[in-house]
Amino acid sequence: MEDPSPLRHFVVAKRTINGVFDQLLLYVKEGSSFVEETWRSADLDSVAVEEQCLQMQACATKLATIREVLARRHMKVAFFGRTSNGKSTVINAMLKDRVLPSGIGHTTNCFLRVEGTDGDEAYLTIEASNERKSINTVNQLAHALHMDPTLNSGSLVKVFWPKARCALLRDDLVLMDSPGTDVTMELDSWIDKFCLDADVFVLVGNAESTLMNTEKLFFHKVSERISKPNIFILHNRWDASVTEPEYIEDVRKQHLDRCVSFLAEELRVVSLEEAPGRIFFVSAKEVLSSRMHRAQGMPETGGALAEGFHERLREFQSFERTFEEFISQSAVKTKFEQHTMRAWQITEAIKAVMDGINITSADRKICSLEEREEQRDRLDFVRGQINRLTDSVKERIKALSDNVASKVADAMLDQIRSLPVLVEEFRADFNPTQETLRLYRAKLLAHVEERMTSSLAYRCSTGIIRDVQTSQNNMIESVRPLLSLNAQEQFQLPGTTFDLTYDLNLATLCGDFQENIEFQFSLGWTALVTRFIGPTNAKRALTAMDPRIQNIVQEGTTLKDELVVSIATGLVSLTSRASMTMLVIGGVVWRSVGWRLIAVSLSLYGLLYMYEKFTWTNAAQERALKQQFVEHASHRLRTIIPVTSSSCSHQVHKELAAIFSRLCQRVDLSEAELEGQIRQLTFRIQRLENIQRRSKALRNRATELESQLDAFSAQYLQGNV
Repeated sequence: MEDPSPLRHFVVAKRTINGVFDQLLLYVKEGSSFVEETWRSADLDSVAVEEQCLQMQACATKLATIREVLARRHMKVAFFGRTSNGKSTVINAMLKDRVLPSGIGHTTNCFLRVEGTDGDEAYLTIEASNERKSINTVNQLAHALHMDPTLNSGSLVKVFWPKARCALLRDDLVLMDSPGTDVTMELDSWIDKFCLDADVFVLVGNAESTLMNTEKLFFHKVSERISKPNIFILHNRWDASVTEPEYIEDVRKQHLDRCVSFLAEELRVVSLEEAPGRIFFVSAKEVLSSRMHRAQGMPETGGALAEGFHERLREFQSFERTFEEFISQSAVKTKFEQHTMRAWQITEAIKAVMDGINITSADRKICSLEEREEQRDRLDFVRGQINRLTDSVKERIKALSDNVASKVADAMLDQIRSLPVLVEEFRADFNPTQETLRLYRAKLLAHVEERMTSSLAYRCSTGIIRDVQTSQNNMIESVRPLLSLNAQEQFQLPGTTFDLTYDLNLATLCGDFQENIEFQFSLGWTALVTRFIGPTNAKRALTAMDPRIQNIVQEGTTLKDELVVSIATGLVSLTSRASMTMLVIGGVVWRSVGWRLIAVSLSLYGLLYMYEKFTWTNAAQERALKQQFVEHASHRLRTIIPVTSSSCSHQVHKELAAIFSRLCQRVDLSEAELEGQIRQLTFRIQRLENIQRRSKALRNRATELESQLDAFSAQYLQGNV
């Protein structure tokens, strides 16, 4: 089995580096998406910046461009020399087929680029057009070239030859044929257009003549554009030397010395020791003929071949082998080294970006963790403080409510004591008719209630409201530190005015008041009994109540009252039953003191009765009504002192509790805000941790890709010439 072609070295290297760049391109696209996503996340506080995003996009663009260039990369050898030196024949000999027109009558008039195609048909394209022109034979190619008037020495024609018909073209090798260097002075444009990407230059000379200045000038210009170009020199038509065998060695040495001097001393592209290895003496026409015979199944030495053919064939094969080894190694270095270095630079840049994002996200994460811890401490503090404050405020509210109840009770007692004065101040038309009395009572009730309410408000409301406002301000100041800064700045309770109300409701309370303004003699029996045992007990005694009624009444009276009533009732009964006895006793008295004293006493008693009767006017009746009202209202008002004071206490308690409830709602909102901030910080920490993980993973992948680049460099680039 034949050894694989050295050109496979380039093919394998190209496949390897393309695989690395495919991975690298996918990696950079993923990294670019990651950086852009991170940069556009405004809540992450610039973990990634726009410059990093643009840097990643630039890396992706560069890699895509390099990947496209690598896909088109191939080994390129350019053949130059004077017209009719056999450049096309050398190419055909290397391709082992008549691909390019050559020989008598076929002079290359433009640049011909020969490369392989996977198709079965050969075709060509012209530089100015992408139209494919089918060519099956050399004659068709020659005809197509000579029939196109637009072609000149600076034009490029691409010839695509089926790889199946030529093994050399299967390994990404491109051969560039050129017009003679002696047909134009536009050598600079040739070099710029066709030579800058060439890996090897082959100078095809004529063994029957020496190197010409036009050939030397061209390669001097190439050497100015390209640092140390790789140049081979073929002395073609060496078969002509057999006609003068006695001069072969001398001529060979002469050509060799001149070419070595040209390469090593003039161009300085190789050393004196290396230069002889770049110079070969061949007969391309013989090699082509031999190889075509072999392809057709004929003997290689068939036809008219000059003496020494096998030696020249071995020389040509040596050139091919040396050329293939050299161009394969050189092309790998020239085509891939620079891109490998750029890939290293890109991976280093990406590693720097990922390191920057990782460091920044770590810093942001630490800050977020600290901030979350502070917020949690703040939340615990607020909850603990509001609980303690709630207990304290409840105690203060209870104390203030109890104080309010005490103040109102004391004030009501004072108002009840001053009730006679309030009633005496009342002025209204008085007439002892039923309708007038009803209207009088209503006005009296309204007057007393209005004066008592205003007096209570004057004595109590101002101080109580002041205490309420003080408590409210204390609660606000206690709660304010528990609110967020925003809430503190915007904190303001609704402007409500607290007003204490005293609902005495005298109209209902004293609605059963019934005055008694009938004339009653002050020394009459009824008046005396009333003065002795009180109006209520006197009424019971004097009216001799039914036993069942007495039982009902007795259930609500005290033992002392029962005793008094019993005595009075006994007296009345005694009077009614022993009237005769009284008369007897009166007679006895009359006999004892005399009738004059009795008459005087009776006269005085009568005069007093008449005086009182005549002085029982409307004014006296009004005074009696007021006195009765004072007694009745005082009794009833004393019964509602606990209710009224409790009502005022409840109003204060309700007001302060409502204020504190609203304050607690504000605190609840602040707690909810803190909880929301803690959740946001937790989510942010999780995102930062994810960014850290992804940035580390992407950086590690960059390291892996660098390892692949290092392996490629060690295998294909290091140590190659």
